[in-house]
Amino acid sequence: MALTIAGLSKTYPNGVKALQDISLTIGNHMFGLLGPNGAGKSTLMRTIATLQAPDTGSIHLDGIDVLAKKAEVRQILGYLPQEFGVYPKVSALDMLHHLAVMKGITNKKERSEIVDALLQQTNLWESRKKSLGTYSGGMKQRFGIAQALLGKPKLIIVDEPTAGLDPAERNRFLNLLSSIGREVIVILSTHIVDDVRELCPRMAIIAKGKVLLEGAPSEALSALDGKIWSKVVANDEELKALESEMQVISTHLIAGQHEVRIYSDSNPGDGFKPVESGLEDVYFLSLARSAKN
Repeated sequence: MALTIAGLSKTYPNGVKALQDISLTIGNHMFGLLGPNGAGKSTLMRTIATLQAPDTGSIHLDGIDVLAKKAEVRQILGYLPQEFGVYPKVSALDMLHHLAVMKGITNKKERSEIVDALLQQTNLWESRKKSLGTYSGGMKQRFGIAQALLGKPKLIIVDEPTAGLDPAERNRFLNLLSSIGREVIVILSTHIVDDVRELCPRMAIIAKGKVLLEGAPSEALSALDGKIWSKVVANDEELKALESEMQVISTHLIAGQHEVRIYSDSNPGDGFKPVESGLEDVYFLSLARSAKN
């Protein structure tokens, strides 16, 4: 099973180039799509999900032309958009039954078995008869995954799924995604670096509609070994001086002071110490390099 995206481009009527010649091949695993807000992630997800057409390019899923055979693709697609509505007065149980019928699961016994199993899998069984309007943000996201899993999809797309979740709900949701990602293609679109680091054996970073980097997170980290340096500075003036002299990739506040992380092939001196590279360094360095082009 593979999803092949080739030369995908999309420009909106207002002139925004949302996608610029995007090409990716995604195998049967969790694939992380990282990028800042406005990078083109949601446009790409909606296009793969057959909800909008690109200007140019092609998408194929296991031999199926996604852009030409939308109805066929939707039968094997599970989609959890960044924002999705629920009927607040309907229970999770009733809503899943309704959606299952729409998916073509009309046999009542078969449908009950599928719905009950999904409620168990998403840890919503105890709350299955409660109205969706009473669900917490994390519970709604888990319900979103339950509806996306109806019909045993071969491709699942989740767009910014952990935004706004508290740490406990985020962990529950990531564990659920991890268990699903062993069997099907799961595309996780996010701007949260930790989500990708914890879940995805392959990833891509996009910004301004372009792919900046694609590959295994471990490979991207290895490429930065011995090239990330850190120093704590006391004031904004020193920080500005460093930003003008060195390739600063990120800053973090620590007890009111700035920890500055820079990229350098050799020891920059001036009190900098070598530190272990992280996926956040890969992300910010990719964005910084893109901004210069």
